[in-house]
Amino acid sequence: MDLGLGDKVVIITGGSKGIGLSCARAFLAEGSRVAIVSRAEANLKAAGHELGASASALITVSCDLTRSDAAILLVEEVEQRLGPVNVLVNSAGAAKHYLPKDLNAESWHAGMDAKYFTYIHSMQAVLPGMESRGKGSIVNIIGIGGKVANPVHLPGGAANSALMLATVGLAHAYGPKRVRINGINPGLTMNERMQEAVRFEAKMRNLSADHMLAQRQALIPMRRYATPEDVADLTLFLASEKAKYVTGAIIPMDGGSNPLL
Repeated sequence: MDLGLGDKVVIITGGSKGIGLSCARAFLAEGSRVAIVSRAEANLKAAGHELGASASALITVSCDLTRSDAAILLVEEVEQRLGPVNVLVNSAGAAKHYLPKDLNAESWHAGMDAKYFTYIHSMQAVLPGMESRGKGSIVNIIGIGGKVANPVHLPGGAANSALMLATVGLAHAYGPKRVRINGINPGLTMNERMQEAVRFEAKMRNLSADHMLAQRQALIPMRRYATPEDVADLTLFLASEKAKYVTGAIIPMDGGSNPLL
């Protein structure tokens, strides 16, 4: 299926690892021109080497998206090097976990900075250009923790909830300008952090990592964790013209683990 993404300019925040990196690989396969963004230069270098695309198809940009001015400069750089931005995929930021007794004002602020404001700043940076051109698509990768409260992930969950509201609210506001904004709610995803968590729990319980993984996945109705590629597939669809009438949608992707309306 031709998704019509050839030669589209795509910014992917958090594009050096996990879901973001899988999205970058998928967009490049469609012929898009991609800018992957991360704060860590070393991660960007490794991702660029792994993706192996030409300089005309892939650029890497180091940027701290907790700063709104940095997000504006990021978009300016991408547009100078690749052209006007057609698609923004937000996959950056991971709020820390805290025990409830350890929560304080700083931990709540840190959660919003790590997840909420990184997405808001990048959206605010691309929206004026998309509005003036009368087209554009934004896909926000927002954890399912914004719908299901986890006692050890409350700041991050609160940030995710706020992002869902911002996603649907901005979609409503920018719909008349033909700018579509959607969100995906992945559940547990088999990435580096999840693999490390499985190994840690297996060691605590004196089990093999494979046995621990099987136990965990048996609790999911689809009997497996999502892969980053699963999330990338849906991201590409939402970014493409095949989803041209989809906006303001928040799509759960947790294998049926949380039967929520």
